[in-house]
Amino acid sequence: MTQPQLAFFCELKPEPLAKLFDGRFVIDNLKALNATLSLGILDHSKTRTELVKRLNKAGVPVVAWLLLPEEEGYWFNIDNHTKAAACYEVFKAWTDEHGLEWAGVGLDIELDINEARAFFKSVDRWGFLTRTLKRFADKKRIIRAQLGYQTLVNRIRVDGYTVKSYQFPFIIDERRAQSSVLQRALGLVDLNTDHEVLMLYSSFFRPQGDAILWSYAPEADSVGVGVTGGGVDLTSELQTEPLSWEEFTRDLRLCVMHGKPIHIFSLEGCVAQNFLTRLNTFDWDQTPPIPGNVNRVRSLRTAFTALLWMLERPWIILLSLATLIGLGFLFKRTEPAQDKK
Repeated sequence: MTQPQLAFFCELKPEPLAKLFDGRFVIDNLKALNATLSLGILDHSKTRTELVKRLNKAGVPVVAWLLLPEEEGYWFNIDNHTKAAACYEVFKAWTDEHGLEWAGVGLDIELDINEARAFFKSVDRWGFLTRTLKRFADKKRIIRAQLGYQTLVNRIRVDGYTVKSYQFPFIIDERRAQSSVLQRALGLVDLNTDHEVLMLYSSFFRPQGDAILWSYAPEADSVGVGVTGGGVDLTSELQTEPLSWEEFTRDLRLCVMHGKPIHIFSLEGCVAQNFLTRLNTFDWDQTPPIPGNVNRVRSLRTAFTALLWMLERPWIILLSLATLIGLGFLFKRTEPAQDKK
């Protein structure tokens, strides 16, 4: 079996980034795997500039994974599309100034990092829920965000870049329900890009992680596998053990069975666990067993999609309740008449 197309996410600040790529070890391994690097653009530092030049010279494709400062949400979401557009313009100026080459531009669509931290640390959980309810009621907000981001996508395409989006897998259920519930509530944005990566990180979904990956993988352009270690410091409550080699290779083989390209989070985690070197001699021909709890995940997804469908159309719920109440009154009124007979 042919090795699938591989890409690695790398999300490091200048000092650890320089340390990771010290020498030729990592670059040589990326070349041997014919892999792409999705590099988080946390800054436009000399370290990041020189690394991109090294990768360009070595022939390693690099995708610019655009990110905002943490105070602006870090990931792209429903409320920061104007900042995302400005971020791209600064990125483009930096690219032109230094003659950097990119294999594409990645847009990471996730909840505002500050909102996530406040909620999971219980700092402002009530405030988060209040704001969520207000956002949920504002349907125009999602229309503005989708228009803003789609304009950005078109702008990037005009500049000659392929546009990738990194999405939570639940966006698939949202589409199936023809809903905007998750987008309005969590700040996600459904985008039309050239290539969509579903972040199917099984380390976050143990013990159902492999079944969730198997369920969503057919609907992905590319499957995000992880987490092998690394990543942004969100909260201690969300920290999970990185994938073991057995879990990691199981997920890789499940992706191969679906014929999907693979995005691995993260490169630094793979280097720390010596996965990068082992992939060079990895046997892609072995077939893992299909996860045993697939039917349960399928049922949960069906129920979740139905819930999204109803929440998008609350009038149906109200109509159903009114019908039940009306029938209750009707039966009550007919009971005495039936007793007299």
